[in-house]
Amino acid sequence: MNKQQIINEAKRVLKVELESIKTLHTSFNNIFCKIVSVIFKTKGRVIVVGIGKSGHIANKIAATLSSTGTPAQFVHPAEASHGDLGSITENDCILAFSNSGQSQELNDIINYAKRFGVPLLSVSSNKNSILSKKSDHALIFKKPTEACPLNLAPSSSTTMSLIIGDAIAIALLKMRGFKKSNFSNFHPKGNLGKDLVKISEIMHVKSKLPLVYENDLMSKVLIIMTKKSFGCVGVINNNNKLIGIITDGDLRRNMNISIINKKANKIMTAKPHFISSDALVVEALNFMNKKKITSLFICDDAKPKGIIHIHDLLRLSS
Repeated sequence: MNKQQIINEAKRVLKVELESIKTLHTSFNNIFCKIVSVIFKTKGRVIVVGIGKSGHIANKIAATLSSTGTPAQFVHPAEASHGDLGSITENDCILAFSNSGQSQELNDIINYAKRFGVPLLSVSSNKNSILSKKSDHALIFKKPTEACPLNLAPSSSTTMSLIIGDAIAIALLKMRGFKKSNFSNFHPKGNLGKDLVKISEIMHVKSKLPLVYENDLMSKVLIIMTKKSFGCVGVINNNNKLIGIITDGDLRRNMNISIINKKANKIMTAKPHFISSDALVVEALNFMNKKKITSLFICDDAKPKGIIHIHDLLRLSS
């Protein structure tokens, strides 16, 4: 095959699989809703199973479910028949993927589910298969034309199974009110996990906060600013709410021999920028870049809870 023939073949595969994907809208029906509902109500884990190429899809879906708030575990059907069935409890449910629904390796899992009353959910293209008939809820997708020119190697069918599994996971994510902050708990490593760390986890707090009251003299402000080393101080009122900020720039603009005898509220810049403690690191970094500031107070109900310097964020992201 020459270069153009290779490209044409890739485009053919794309076209075939896209045509198959388009038929999936009929599978997102009442049965799909029932499967999602059963999983949502499951007290234990979702045991995701599949053999061959469907097994690889099942393994991926188990990982997606687990990382989005639905505890899940992949169990290989062959291993299940040699002891791993014992890991499935009555509090779990089983989600099986199989294009044909006739894979003999699934029989022991099917029988186990029926024997112990474990909800059995399935995704296949064969409504007359043993798996579909034995399932409590069987989601059927239209049997596709495989992208393989021999119409044998699983390609379109695995893509369709993957989309259905992802749709189940995302529907559950929505139902659970899963947020970015939850996602970071399951992805503590890598740039994604770093970006999703809450600002409250890395901010400087308590005695490290550079704060003065609005009626404090600038002689005190200068001492606090120098000691805390953030290049600024926050100015609070008698209700401990942040009403202003004094930066190095404010000092330069007001520098004269009488500045040390002035009160903080005469030098401060009113209505300072701040961010809430439930904000994410990536949000704080974007905010500071946009406002062109190097230090940012973290406040709840306008009361300072912490402060962050842009160097803290850059170190975390490096």
